[in-house]
Amino acid sequence: MDVYSATEDYLTGLPVLQGWAEACALLKQAARLRPRDWRLPFLACDAVGGTAEQALPAAAALACTQIGILLIDDMLDEDPRGEYRQIGQAQAANFASAFLAASSQAILHSQAQPTTKLSAVQSLSWMIVTIALGQSLDVRNPPDEAAYWRVVQTKSAPFFGAAFHLGALYGGATDVVAEKLEGIGRLYGGMVQIHDDLNDTLAAPANPDWTLGRTPLPILFAQTVDHPERARFLELRQNVSDQEALREAQNILIRCGAASYCVDQLLRRHHMAREALDAIPLIHQDVIEGLLEEMVAPVWRLLGTNK
Repeated sequence: MDVYSATEDYLTGLPVLQGWAEACALLKQAARLRPRDWRLPFLACDAVGGTAEQALPAAAALACTQIGILLIDDMLDEDPRGEYRQIGQAQAANFASAFLAASSQAILHSQAQPTTKLSAVQSLSWMIVTIALGQSLDVRNPPDEAAYWRVVQTKSAPFFGAAFHLGALYGGATDVVAEKLEGIGRLYGGMVQIHDDLNDTLAAPANPDWTLGRTPLPILFAQTVDHPERARFLELRQNVSDQEALREAQNILIRCGAASYCVDQLLRRHHMAREALDAIPLIHQDVIEGLLEEMVAPVWRLLGTNK
C-alpha cells in the first residue's frame, strides 16, 4: 500500500470533503510532499499487530490535523514559506478549520467499533486543544528554559503522542498499551523538536527562527546562559542576514555548549523512550525502535559510535 495515495483517497471520499475541489487540491499538495509523520499511525498499528488497512482512518485523521495545524502555525509565526502567502490569511484560516473538523469525520466514517471511535475522537480533540495552547505560548517567544519545555509539552509532544495512540487503537491494542505508546510518542515528539531546532539554527542561509527573532533551544541557551561570548552572540543575532555574522553566531552555538546541551536532551529522551518501550508487550517492537534510532543516528555518526 502507498500510504500517501491511500490516505488521500480515503479523505477525498469523505462526504464532508466531496465536491470541495479547493480543499482536495490542498490535500493533494500536502500528500505529494509525502510527510513522514503520516506514516506514524501505520507504524504504531503495525507494532501492536495490526494491518495497514486498519490504520488508514487513523492516518487520515492525523493528516487532516497536521494540515490544519500547519496552516495556523505558519500564520502565527509569520513564516514567509507558509501557504497563507499564496492563498491569503482568510482562506488559510478557513481551510484550517475545515481540516481540523474533518479529522473527526475521518474517524467517525471508519468501520471501527464505537468504543474505538470514541477513544480516537477524544485523543484527537485533546491533541488539537492542547496544541492550540502550545501555539499561543509559542508566539510569545519563550523567555527561559522552563517556558520552552512547556511549549514542547503542549505544542510538539501532543501531535506525536496522538499519532502513536491512534495507530495503536486502530491496531486493536488495549487501552493500557495504547496509552503507553502515546507516552513514547510524546517523548519522540520532544526529540523531533530538539532535532529540528538544531538543524534549523545551523542551516544557511539564516532560517526564519533567526530572522524573525524566534527562540529555539540552541538560541535560547546562547542568549540566556552566562558564557564568555554571550554579548557577542546577542550582537551578531541582529545581523544574521550577513553570512559571516551568521557563521560566527553558529560557531558560538557550538563553542558555548548550546549544541551539546541539545544533544544531551535528545539522548535523555531517547533513553527514556527505549526504557518505556522495553516495558510494553508489542508484536513488532523493532518498528518503534527504528523510529527512535533515526532520531539519534546523526549523533552516533558525529561521535563515531556504532549503536
